[in-house]
Amino acid sequence: MPTDVLTPEPSTTTGAPHTVVRRTRRRVTPGRIAALVVLVVLAVTWLLPFAWALVTSLKSEAAAGSTPLAWIPADGFRLDAFTSVLSEGNIPQWTLNSLFTATAITVVTVATSALAAYAFSRLEFTGRRWLFVVVIASIIVPPQVLIVPLFYQMLTLNLVDTYWGIILPQVIAPAMVFILKKFFDQIPEELEDAARMDGASRLRVFTSIVLPLSRPILAAVSIFVFIGAWNNFLWPFIVTNDTSLMTLPVGLQTVKSAYGVQYAQNMASALLAAAPLIIVFLFFQRQIIKGIATTGFGGR
Repeated sequence: MPTDVLTPEPSTTTGAPHTVVRRTRRRVTPGRIAALVVLVVLAVTWLLPFAWALVTSLKSEAAAGSTPLAWIPADGFRLDAFTSVLSEGNIPQWTLNSLFTATAITVVTVATSALAAYAFSRLEFTGRRWLFVVVIASIIVPPQVLIVPLFYQMLTLNLVDTYWGIILPQVIAPAMVFILKKFFDQIPEELEDAARMDGASRLRVFTSIVLPLSRPILAAVSIFVFIGAWNNFLWPFIVTNDTSLMTLPVGLQTVKSAYGVQYAQNMASALLAAAPLIIVFLFFQRQIIKGIATTGFGGR
């Protein structure tokens, strides 16, 4: 891979040194070749299940369930599975429900997590250390343990079969508080002290200095929360009975269960549910990678 190297050389006219950009090539070593081969193998291994799901969704039900398995069906590829899923279910409404709830969960989660993380990072108050320990300890609590008390709470508040019943229990994210707190710790306090000397309040410092400097991590956290909210099946499945309020994963499950095990339709449903997340990743992959490197998920 070519790289640019800056080297000073004397000018032929004035004799004064000037910078010349020389393009050099990285040496092709056995180690680089081996690393490239390993990466290609891993990429193919990761893409293989996705390719099989795509191929299966383009088969007829008879070809999808026949043995031996074949990549290319004898009766050719067709779109019957996608047509059946789209016609039998209310895909547009479920997609809008998922988009609305996932966006609302993302906005509320990022806002509350950022405020809590900034308080743990900068404010001094009684019990701060122990409260932060409680937040960290809550990360290891399985979400399934909280399903019963959360459902009774939503039932008491008359929030079952409502959008708020889907959204509110999912806005608490202790892991995101920890990630944002670690990032806020790296921001120099001198910037905030200078702003406060100019008369800025703590909230003004947070909104005008800390948040603009935290755009990469906020983008990464937003993407993580959005993906988790979009993929969440268990809680929306429990708290909703009205088909008009179901999210896309829950709605697609009702279509599949109504018609038994149909492999082509199952794969078509999975691809329809995953398509928005694939689009989000393609558009925001730089922010995701930068957020992973910044938060320490990459081993830093």
